[in-house]
Amino acid sequence: MRIFVTGASGWIGSALVPELIDAGHQVTGLARSDASAAALTAAGADVVRGTVDDLDVLGATAAASDGVVHLAFKHDIAFGGDFAGAAHADRRAVDALGDALAGTGRPFVLASGLAGLKPGQVATERDMATADGSPVSIRATTAAAVIALASRGVRSSVVRLSPTCHGEGDNGFMASLVAVARAKGVSGYIGDGANRWPAVHRLDAARLFRLAVEKAPAGSVLHGTAEEGVALRDVAEVIGRHLGVPVTSVAPEAAAEHFAWLGGFLGLDCPASSTLTRELLDWRPTRPGLVEDLDKGHYFHTAATGS
Repeated sequence: MRIFVTGASGWIGSALVPELIDAGHQVTGLARSDASAAALTAAGADVVRGTVDDLDVLGATAAASDGVVHLAFKHDIAFGGDFAGAAHADRRAVDALGDALAGTGRPFVLASGLAGLKPGQVATERDMATADGSPVSIRATTAAAVIALASRGVRSSVVRLSPTCHGEGDNGFMASLVAVARAKGVSGYIGDGANRWPAVHRLDAARLFRLAVEKAPAGSVLHGTAEEGVALRDVAEVIGRHLGVPVTSVAPEAAAEHFAWLGGFLGLDCPASSTLTRELLDWRPTRPGLVEDLDKGHYFHTAATGS
């Protein structure tokens, strides 16, 4: 198949492109910069220039493809304080891609998130997010729209990803947490640190997206979780050991000051199962778990800046 991938040079996309090519597919990647275009060309992909705001480009490229994986999201403005703006832009892109694929029976795979889906309980693929009008719920509404494309002749699926897709080169949540611990001189967790995050290695996530575009049934909800829930205190302890700093609790009311933008996420308790996904697609994560990956040391080689 010729697969159109948005976000193809990003953290997951740069692992998905070789995963698809190695499986015999051709890839067209969306590139918004010369650097992204060069990276995609070097990886063996074709390049179309544009951004998620270029709806005509998205639609035309999707229409000329055998399937689409939509990974791009404006994380820069989302974490800069305009999550709603990023989420609305994502919905417009999804609508353009979906309209181009309507009636074709071709696959459309969307990357979405698990955080906050079912707080304090183990979320499964059968659980659906509540659209409460909040900026975060806009993404849930977008995911529901992709699932609904099954009724319009699209083999649509949504991969709900763990908050942390870890691995060497990660510049997301874990790298940012390491950077905070290095700057503050303590490795912190919120409250008793018993709250849990699901986790998945980047390469395992890439394989899941490849399986989804190849064979996920229309209207599928999939969970990109290799580990159901890792306690954040366990994460803090590994970071403290590698940096040689104390491990300490941070009061919830002090989380925003201590962790900056991370404070709004680190207190979440959001375990999630991927049992149904594994059964449906025969997906078997094989890469190291989060604590094991942190213990390999690559997160501590240089001073991380976060993202």
